[in-house]
Amino acid sequence: MSGQEYIDRIYHNVVKKNQGELEYHQAVKEVLESLKPVFDKNPGYQKQKILERLTEPERVIMFRVPWVDDQGEIQVNRGFRVQFNSAIGPYKGGLRFHPSVYLGIIKFLGFEQIFKNSLTGLPMGGGKGGSDFDPKGKSDNEVMRFCQSFMTELYRHIGGSVDVPAGDIGVGGREIGYMYGQWKKITQSFEGVLTGKGLDWGGSRIRTEATGYGSVYFAQEMLKVRETDFKGKIATVSGSGNVAQYTVEKLNELGAKVVTLSDSSGSIYDPEGISGERFEYFLELKQLRRGRIKEYADQFGVEFRPNKRPWDIKCDLAFPSATQNEIDASDAQMLIDNGVIAVSEGANMPTTLEATNLFLAANVSFGPGKAANAGGVATSGLEMAQNASFSHWSRKEVNARLHEIMIGIHASAYAASKEYGQPGNYVLGANVAGFKKVAAAMIAQGHW
Repeated sequence: MSGQEYIDRIYHNVVKKNQGELEYHQAVKEVLESLKPVFDKNPGYQKQKILERLTEPERVIMFRVPWVDDQGEIQVNRGFRVQFNSAIGPYKGGLRFHPSVYLGIIKFLGFEQIFKNSLTGLPMGGGKGGSDFDPKGKSDNEVMRFCQSFMTELYRHIGGSVDVPAGDIGVGGREIGYMYGQWKKITQSFEGVLTGKGLDWGGSRIRTEATGYGSVYFAQEMLKVRETDFKGKIATVSGSGNVAQYTVEKLNELGAKVVTLSDSSGSIYDPEGISGERFEYFLELKQLRRGRIKEYADQFGVEFRPNKRPWDIKCDLAFPSATQNEIDASDAQMLIDNGVIAVSEGANMPTTLEATNLFLAANVSFGPGKAANAGGVATSGLEMAQNASFSHWSRKEVNARLHEIMIGIHASAYAASKEYGQPGNYVLGANVAGFKKVAAAMIAQGHW
């Protein structure tokens, strides 16, 4: 059977067995399409049934999460943990609390995590979890009661050498703290079972900034291949959470001008650049007051664009940092027409397959999320290392290690793209490099 026939059969089976899970179908299709030349060159992967095993999670855990709101009413949410693949290390991946969460979202994120974690070079397998609980608008006490109930079930499935969750959308330091407190109460142990912890109780410096910083570091390497840098470049950034915040910070530091940000209400366009006093105001707005991005527009007299994404704004660089599928084919075409030269995904799968293909055809340097946003999980891996050795590294040391890891991820992806005749196709390169490491471990460990 040819590589294409094998891949088509696997994808058909995934769709048939996981009906309605569109995000998972999309994630699998993107990876499989990249791997065709690998299977043509290495037919032994078919014999070992690597894709059949890789696209089926090792374990899927789904559970109810009852909790009591401030009015004394019992609420019930659904919790998930998908432990996808542990060939190269314990399951590692975040927890997402958002109303859109369902099994298909968690599977897509967990599947992506396999390759992302592999690319970091650290011993971490792929997993993901979360709940359809929405922390927005909830009091601290309501969030605490939910997190305690969530961990009361999840604790039995995780551990420092088994499965180490982290944060994701809707799960920040507050939620990690409440869950870790419940873990300790139940298990009576202090273990690095969650990452993203507070600095005073096992957390790592740079963890909050890591995904945004890493996305910029990856873009920096892509620009080096094009023999240029950030100086004088106009950048559009979407989102306004941790990833967007620290993407902007690092871009400012390296000489780019960021002109957009967004949240669920719309986007702002600031041609003067979101830096200095304006950037400090934005951080205070989102980190302390949890306000809406429109308040930035009102404060500085710039354009607020209700319910509009930033991708029609002319730019050299784009950093989608909000959520999945936020750049569709029409958005991609606008970016291309306006002269974009590089796109670095800070969010997970923020670009549709059609949009990705347009970028590749137009010779835009495109950093897929599994490579470009791997800085977050890389720093989580560094936090695990610090916990295991009862040590605490300085901000400078963690940042240097993060930068080194992102340079290594780019080098691996670029080398793989070159090996398979498409130098600079980071989608191909990231998928191939991540896959080959995991496949080799699966084969070496037998049919488990």
